[in-house]
Amino acid sequence: MNNKSGARSSKRGPRAGKKATAAAIGGKQPPWLLIGAAAAIILLTVGLALYYVPKYREYSEAQRYVPGSGQSDPSEMIDGVTKQEYPAGSHVRATQRVAYDQAPPFGGPHDQSWATCTGEVYTTPIRSENAVHSLEHGAIWVTYNADRLSGEDLAALRGEVEGKPYMFMSPYPNLDSAVALQSWGRQLKLDSVDDPRIRRFVTALRQNPNTHPEPGASCASGGGFDPDAPPPFDPSPPGPDAVPLPPAGAGSTTPSGGRR
Repeated sequence: MNNKSGARSSKRGPRAGKKATAAAIGGKQPPWLLIGAAAAIILLTVGLALYYVPKYREYSEAQRYVPGSGQSDPSEMIDGVTKQEYPAGSHVRATQRVAYDQAPPFGGPHDQSWATCTGEVYTTPIRSENAVHSLEHGAIWVTYNADRLSGEDLAALRGEVEGKPYMFMSPYPNLDSAVALQSWGRQLKLDSVDDPRIRRFVTALRQNPNTHPEPGASCASGGGFDPDAPPPFDPSPPGPDAVPLPPAGAGSTTPSGGRR
């Protein structure tokens, strides 16, 4: 009797195993769809954070340099900015030179015709006397040393200027830095196009009514300056007939000691 019972048990064994296996196969599966969706959401959230958090920080940092009631000249917080006071409204003829004491100049007597400054990127050096007039109108003149800047760096700098109002850019022969930014009475020289002070300088000074004699004046093409064939830069030293700058006591040059 025990042998028969054992036989029956052995016969039932394989069938019972098959049923258990089938039950396991047909049992509840992991929710792969939900797991995949959750993973995708996490990856998307991380990706958005990696993109937008630096952008927000950059925006917040830039806002510190927007002129306002609490800070009329935010460029004072930018390390390396040179400040020089110049009287405005002194014009010279197209045939005259000015004996500028800065290179590039950023204030003083200037041509009666301003350089077009509606986001122009000039590929050749332009006449300083025209460029300085644009600064009087509230523009930023971005200059660079063509021997030190090319390729991706030059393209990056161009992207900061091209098509933007009250901005213009040109090479400047023998510039003693890779990049120099000029605003009326303010200048910043840098060795890298990646320097965050470029945007801070532009934010602080472009069309700043507290630092420009004629903010809001036209930057569009006017008579006497053709942006397609601009008056060329004259590399020779100004002669004895050049228009002098105001007396030394009329202005002072001071480098700022702000933060980077």
